[in-house]
Amino acid sequence: MIGIVDYGMGNLFSVSKALERLDVPYIISDKKEQLALTDGLILPGVGGFRDAMKLLIETGLASFIVEQAEKGKPILGICLGMQLLFNESEENGLHKGLGLLDGRVIHFSGVDEKGASYKVPHMGWNRLDFHQQSPLTEELSGDHVYFVHSYAVTGESEEALIASADYFGRVPAVVGQKNVFGMQFHPEKSGELGMSLLGNYTRYVKNMGVLK
Repeated sequence: MIGIVDYGMGNLFSVSKALERLDVPYIISDKKEQLALTDGLILPGVGGFRDAMKLLIETGLASFIVEQAEKGKPILGICLGMQLLFNESEENGLHKGLGLLDGRVIHFSGVDEKGASYKVPHMGWNRLDFHQQSPLTEELSGDHVYFVHSYAVTGESEEALIASADYFGRVPAVVGQKNVFGMQFHPEKSGELGMSLLGNYTRYVKNMGVLK
């Protein structure tokens, strides 16, 4: 069973409906005791990094997610949820994240190498370029997925970069290290490829449960 972490800033409806389409059992909860009984966690997120981390810390969910990850439970962060997995963000000041992955979240500059301005937020369909094999990308090839974000990860390790998109430079789009994964885009809104990536995560969770 998948646990969708409800901390007040996630797009719970679309993620839960996607899991229903995949015929994957899930619960939505803000209770650590309930989430601890699941086989894997999804950390969604819509809004600001500072406010999200504040809520996660106040509810005790921040330390809980870190503990669960350290125990080997699969974790998937989506959109803001992916950014929260990293060390820190400069959104509304400098704020620490969960620190499960190395890297920093920064604002798109809005100016390209030639000094011309470009649109922020990054919104729309962009093609994924796969860099290495991962349980999330098994039997998949690059295609377009749907992004909506003004901040992106930088300084990530090459070992953690599974796929990227090009938006006036490389944008980490799928990341993963050991049992911790993230998708900057919305897989539940990204057509066949997005649903396949989400399906591969749930399959990985199921397989991990069998191995235990």
